[in-house]
Amino acid sequence: MTKWLPALLMSVSLPLLAAPTPSYGPQLEGFEYPFPAQNFSFDSQGAQVQMGYMDVKPSGTPNGRSVVLLHGKNFCGATWEGSIEALTAAGYRVVAPDQIGFCRSSKPADYTYSFEQLAQNTKALLTHLGIDHVTVVGHSMGGMLATRFALMYPQQVDQLLLVNPIGLEDWKAKGVPDRSFDDWYARELKTSAESIRKYQQSTYYANEWRPEFDHWVDMQAGMFNGKGKEEVARASAQTYGMIFNQPVFYDFEKLKMPTVLFIGQKDNTAIAKDAAPEALRKTLGNYPELGKAVARRIPSATLIEFAGLGHAPQIQDPQQFNKVLLESLKR
Repeated sequence: MTKWLPALLMSVSLPLLAAPTPSYGPQLEGFEYPFPAQNFSFDSQGAQVQMGYMDVKPSGTPNGRSVVLLHGKNFCGATWEGSIEALTAAGYRVVAPDQIGFCRSSKPADYTYSFEQLAQNTKALLTHLGIDHVTVVGHSMGGMLATRFALMYPQQVDQLLLVNPIGLEDWKAKGVPDRSFDDWYARELKTSAESIRKYQQSTYYANEWRPEFDHWVDMQAGMFNGKGKEEVARASAQTYGMIFNQPVFYDFEKLKMPTVLFIGQKDNTAIAKDAAPEALRKTLGNYPELGKAVARRIPSATLIEFAGLGHAPQIQDPQQFNKVLLESLKR
């Protein structure tokens, strides 16, 4: 009995480790958001599109301030769940949109993606909601979008907070080869829960893993596992091209509002890094250095570093992150 016990335990645990991947629609149909989800319909590039969003009112005493949370490339508004709870408890109204091409929002086949367009879409949503002043918080790709939004609408942005933003370096200028749409599309069609989990563990969570992280793996993998996976893969390929070819790297000096950089020191994110020569690959995504360098370039910047955390500090250690987030908002 003792001899066979390890094998028996392994056989029992394997199904738990290999739970079936859910299937969601191309606009995340079937996935439940942590707060009531709404849709904003508007005309963009000659067609009507829908932008999913959450507009969460304060659960604590209202302080009259609004925060817009901008998600990353492989994230959604839902992944801000813990921060929304902390912010609304502190009296903030929180708006968390899903950008066109992502998550609960439309994915038009012929859409021309640009950070300027996504910023205009976000501005249209805020106008629709009657919000004229915001603190903008952008994570990962959302940091690039938040930077562009702040540059386009500086009078509307009271504070800019960037959480492990990508775009702190210009990958193409450093020699990373670009991929064609067809290459990105073929790559995205191969997306699976296993590939997502492997990447997230090494990049988002500094090789740490906890069961609650699987919820966000299922969210992303479920879209690639549903009937609309080609639509999802196409939008994902198009937005990778946007990220790679539309740097914000050269514009940080133009930011005039108070800005805070939150940098998990174990992050190593760099778009298309796997396509770079090995010698170059080793130099990319050095967030401890990138954070410091960009903070020096932004006129009114504060740098906050999280030792031991990766690309998604708000998910990996929400208690530590939200404490610092709320402190930063009070400045």
